[in-house]
Amino acid sequence: MAIFEYKALNSKGKNVSGVIEAETINLAQSKLKQMNIFPVSLKGIDAKVPINKNKQFFSSFDISFSRISTSDVSIWTRQLAVFISSGIPLAKAVSTLAAQAKLKAFKKILSRVQHSIEEGNSFADALSNHPRVFSLIYINMIRAGESSGTLELVLEQLADILENREYTKNKIQAALAYPALMIIVGFFVLIFLLVNIVPKIVTIFQDMDQMLPAPTRILIATSDFLKVYWWALPLIAIFCLLSLHFIRRTDKGALFIDRFLINLPFAGSILKKLIAARFSSTLESLLSNGIPILTALNITNSTTGNKAVSNLISDAMITVEQGGNLGESLDNSKYFPELVAQMITIGEQSGELEKMLRKVANLYEKEVESSITTATALVEPMVILVMGVVLGFIILSICLPIFEMNQFIQ
Repeated sequence: MAIFEYKALNSKGKNVSGVIEAETINLAQSKLKQMNIFPVSLKGIDAKVPINKNKQFFSSFDISFSRISTSDVSIWTRQLAVFISSGIPLAKAVSTLAAQAKLKAFKKILSRVQHSIEEGNSFADALSNHPRVFSLIYINMIRAGESSGTLELVLEQLADILENREYTKNKIQAALAYPALMIIVGFFVLIFLLVNIVPKIVTIFQDMDQMLPAPTRILIATSDFLKVYWWALPLIAIFCLLSLHFIRRTDKGALFIDRFLINLPFAGSILKKLIAARFSSTLESLLSNGIPILTALNITNSTTGNKAVSNLISDAMITVEQGGNLGESLDNSKYFPELVAQMITIGEQSGELEKMLRKVANLYEKEVESSITTATALVEPMVILVMGVVLGFIILSICLPIFEMNQFIQ
């Protein structure tokens, strides 16, 4: 079906706007009139004429590959919560927000969600048709909110979760941006020196009859190699990235890489805290909305992003299913901080598991932020130190033959 955007008047003469799905523009007009909406303007989102089959194909292609960010979903969720709490019907709220969406792909998805709701499907079922945009935890929390009659509260909670995750991601990216820029600039400066500057300087040593110092020979060999095979560097980088990507797609490869990352000396500690915060926050949100613990653990398992932790949670699910405690199954784990299991155990024993999970999530969210700040403060001088060592080696390699020449002259 084609998707049309309309501006119209309702039965009370008020201006309304939205989107509607129909085979042709005439059918779209008929649908609107049946809803007591009288269009002033009506046009296809992708074109001013009805969308043919080829355009429908490219429309689906556009939805599949357009980048709809977590931030877009978060803002929409917050706005929808406001609409629902104001007493606006769900389909109407989704339609209004679809018309306001800036991304065409998101506009189309929201339009399909709206029409699915109007056809009698639940909100959660309508969202489940778009798993690339709405995650499993998102859909299940919406389903829980619909069944309990607290949809607006669940939407606000989801918006908080998405905003916190986006904030953490932006914090990490901002922390790594400057060191990454320094490494990239330093690498290209080093290549420039080795390919263009060093060869001109070391030519004065080629007529010497004596053996050059080892650092100078290493520098000359490296410079000669890069002059001839500089093109191999980007190919090697691309090959390594592609190899890592394909290894990551296998179960054994993903498990090996994830275990390696989580066991790194400093970065691994931050990763553990980040996983603990996400695990606790997600599980608390699901449990507080009445989702059974096994279902909640299964959904949480899909959001860890780490194969080693995922296997641990799967084992914990088996323990819980057999009547055991979640805290005990996570105890002595290498992939969670010890405090996580202890707090969960206390929560299970006191009957306040959700409260304890929220405390754990808040604690480790703050610790992740603090650790990132500390890591940034350490990485920058380390990058400068490494660059200084490399430049020092180049200078030393050039100066050693000169010192030997002076001694020979004396």
